[in-house]
Amino acid sequence: MGDRVAAPGSEAVLAMPRPSRYYLSMTVLSLFATRVYHARLPDEIDVHELEASCRSIAEDDEAGQRWCEENGFPGYTSYSSLADLPWRFPIFEQVRKALDRHVAAFAEELALDLDGRPLGLEDLWINILPEGGIHTSHIHPQSVISGTAYVAMPAGSAALRLEDPRLAMMMAAPPRKRHAAEELQQFVYVQPAVGDVLLWESWLRHEVPMNLAEGDRISVSFNYRWDA
Repeated sequence: MGDRVAAPGSEAVLAMPRPSRYYLSMTVLSLFATRVYHARLPDEIDVHELEASCRSIAEDDEAGQRWCEENGFPGYTSYSSLADLPWRFPIFEQVRKALDRHVAAFAEELALDLDGRPLGLEDLWINILPEGGIHTSHIHPQSVISGTAYVAMPAGSAALRLEDPRLAMMMAAPPRKRHAAEELQQFVYVQPAVGDVLLWESWLRHEVPMNLAEGDRISVSFNYRWDA
């Protein structure tokens, strides 16, 4: 790969190496990386207590239950009913503090120029997907970093499916070969475990395919914003 040469603003100019004189010699660059951050909740967060809290909240949240029923959402989400889980429940405040650290580390990895203003939690909500439940493909507009912490993942739980952000612009491009390298695939499946934390930039389209597990797939999702 060529050497990076500084340029004004956020642009980069690559000084390309000279190919050799042999037939079909070439240079291939990998540009515009899509990062996905994988970490764990700290040991001091009891995921069993977190699961019990999620189930208790879902049982008591009549407004959330009503929204799910009216919108055909399988299972339960607190997204449209409870906006202050860290304030209401100490264990969610523990989760928030852990996520703050992970998001700060991911922002550093992404080389985001935050100008001294850290990313802040915008939304945090519970998802409970029963057997047969799905969460269709979507993005998180107006946010910077989005992600999920995984609370209960019984055997057979659906993976997270990530979509190549260029897919809509590929037009007449043929599909990728079945065994192409992961970074060339148009869809990548990530199978998280209980206690895992996954982060991605909020423009990355993602979905949860049908949950084939007999038990509930429980997670806590979130968005982080930047106040410019």
